[in-house]
Amino acid sequence: MLTPLGDMKWTGVDNYVSVFTGSTHLTAFINTAVYVGLSVLITVPMALLIAMLLYFPRLRGRGVVQVILFSTYVIPTVAIVIIWSQLYSPQYGPVDSILHLFGIASPGWLSNPNAALISLIIFNVWQMLGYYVVLLVAGLTQIPQEVYEAARLDGASAFQQAVSVTIPLLRSSLVFVILMTVVNSIQVFDPVYLLTQGGPVNSTLVLSFDIQRTAFQNGLAGEASAMAFSLLLFIALVGGTLAAASRRHT
Repeated sequence: MLTPLGDMKWTGVDNYVSVFTGSTHLTAFINTAVYVGLSVLITVPMALLIAMLLYFPRLRGRGVVQVILFSTYVIPTVAIVIIWSQLYSPQYGPVDSILHLFGIASPGWLSNPNAALISLIIFNVWQMLGYYVVLLVAGLTQIPQEVYEAARLDGASAFQQAVSVTIPLLRSSLVFVILMTVVNSIQVFDPVYLLTQGGPVNSTLVLSFDIQRTAFQNGLAGEASAMAFSLLLFIALVGGTLAAASRRHT
């Protein structure tokens, strides 16, 4: 990054070759894929289930519950990270204290290479879940009640209504939530930077942090740019695929 512009040499696709062949960068790609995949698989079904439980029973105080859930999204990430670093603390963290009460050994949340990425995924699910619940509740309000009344007259059970009525008519909202989950998970940076710095042993090294480290710590702006552009293409591909799938089933 400190090379004068006149001394720079055209490298062609060498930066992309370095990105897709370097072991560290490949690790970042794999970790990011695992992080995104598990975040989607855990967050979206949970958000849908909670949204339906909040919307259909017509519970009193559900607005307060939605506000509480949404608050995890609007609180600054730095503040939440500080709290979760204490929760995960091996010396005095309440999570490990509860596990010890049941005779379960601590998994070493942020110090164990096999548990660190899962710990960040749990953090991500907790932080983003309320936001997606609110989005899905808003989508549920757009489904006409007459459809449910017709389904009940035909003898459909609550489960059959959910599968045959709610999910198909909620498809657009679900696609949007999946896309937002993918995008937000790919961009994860603050928890990695503040909690693990990509460690231990690169087990939590994700693309956004690898881009920052490659550019500003290693001074390899070309490789970092290649990674960033590859990430942009991937997000565009996922977004286009989900949009096409949504239109095809509309």
